Amino acid sequence: MAPVRFFNTEGPVRAEKHYSIPPLSRLDLESLLTLVRREKYFVLHAPRQTGKTSALLALRDALDEGAAGDLRCVYANLEEAQAAREDLALGAWTILSQIARQASLLGDATFLDIGRKALVDAGPAGAIGEALTRWSTAVRRPLVLLLDEVDALVGDTLLALLRQLRTGYPQRPRAFPQSVVLCGVRDVRDYRTHRDQPVLTSGSPFNIRAESLRLGDFDQEEIAGLLAQHTEETGQRFMPDAVETVCEQTRGQPWLVNALAYQACFRNPAGLDRSRPITVGDIRDAREEIIQRRDTHIDQLGAKLREDRVRRVVEPLLSGGDSRASGLDLQYVRDLGLIAADAPTRIANPIYREVVPRELTWIAQQELDLQTIWYVDEDGGLDVPKLLSRFREFFREHSEHWMGRFEYAEAGPQLLLQAYCHRVVNGGGRVDREYGLGRRRTDLLLSWPRGDDWSRFVIECKVLYGSREATERQGLEQTAAYMDRCGAEAGHLVIFDRSEDRSWEEKIYRKEAGTEGAPITVWGV
Repeated sequence: MAPVRFFNTEGPVRAEKHYSIPPLSRLDLESLLTLVRREKYFVLHAPRQTGKTSALLALRDALDEGAAGDLRCVYANLEEAQAAREDLALGAWTILSQIARQASLLGDATFLDIGRKALVDAGPAGAIGEALTRWSTAVRRPLVLLLDEVDALVGDTLLALLRQLRTGYPQRPRAFPQSVVLCGVRDVRDYRTHRDQPVLTSGSPFNIRAESLRLGDFDQEEIAGLLAQHTEETGQRFMPDAVETVCEQTRGQPWLVNALAYQACFRNPAGLDRSRPITVGDIRDAREEIIQRRDTHIDQLGAKLREDRVRRVVEPLLSGGDSRASGLDLQYVRDLGLIAADAPTRIANPIYREVVPRELTWIAQQELDLQTIWYVDEDGGLDVPKLLSRFREFFREHSEHWMGRFEYAEAGPQLLLQAYCHRVVNGGGRVDREYGLGRRRTDLLLSWPRGDDWSRFVIECKVLYGSREATERQGLEQTAAYMDRCGAEAGHLVIFDRSEDRSWEEKIYRKEAGTEGAPITVWGV
């Protein structure tokens, strides 16, 4: 019996081993082939672990089979050359070696010798262009070059590559590759000479780019089709609401879709029973597992949050304030896949929306000396008033210390409250969050098991703007609306007063609000 395929979260997909969506079906293939036929140089970009490499390898195979004419197509991953940075000789030789390695796998062993001689004759700054010219004139068929992970290059290595491609461009296709595809996370307009230097603008090192194509996320039909492959091979069904939850939680981000399904079907013990369908609970458990485990995908996301231009975009989302990010900042964070590709500016999916505050408060969560049992009542329910009362005491005593430690200072109060709640509730329940530009609030939904059902409590966090009365009035309306949408049994409005001219005695208060429906408690902090 052939081994069962599985959901892939590492490296390119292989249809014989992995459940997969045909890579080229996710692109407008005819438009792409037209660019190749017309001898265009263009960019393909998408966030990490979206399927770019799988798409390039499939494109290579299609071109070699004659999809755009009688062409020789070579794929090369340039990530190894990142270490060269400003060392042009090392960078050039690494790039040439990678192209030679891939060409030899296709039966052409000539390029390595061509590259060596070009490095001697043209020097490090011109070796790549010279080698491509000599290679193009030596082979019978026009060349197409697919260069992956180009934006991993930095410094003079990147600059030299782009300028040599531009210099050789007029010689195509007889004495230079007919078409070149540059692939990476970012669009070429954002390629940098160094991590800490400004965007490349002087001299337009790659102004020959015809188009910039973005590989999109899975749509609902593709997600359902991917999950159905598991059902066809194993007989294990995904319940319809489980499929909906995968779609809703990931918004189609390919790595997240595969990671959720792999965790639910192949890692969690309950999912290994193929006679048992995959439920919403299984997907939610899988979601928590991959967030807590901080796999490389999640870890890389956390590292990006420390960059200034990412902070300028994300911090206002967390604080609910107005954005001061530039258009280049927005495009960079959008290319990373951290925010949605369309307006309004928002975190790309609910899993990332959960990951962001957890990553920013990870140290706080480790250091807070809290135990869930302290906040569980005699009936096993969650005592939210006690939790918020203790948090208020904690905030009064320790906020100055913690606000100085948060990199995202404007969102400090919201982040500290979320860290506190998560530390307590994650011992038995879960926390869901909503936040975004211009909201002037962060909504937390605390879910706690009670028998076969769940108790739900809303905590709305606001920073005092203007008068206390106006902030309370607006906050109560927003809290009540969120409670109604979530079916919460109680709500809490937490108002942080960050003014320096009022004492703690003036800032701290608690009162019950007279609203219709479920009760709401207002907490001044």
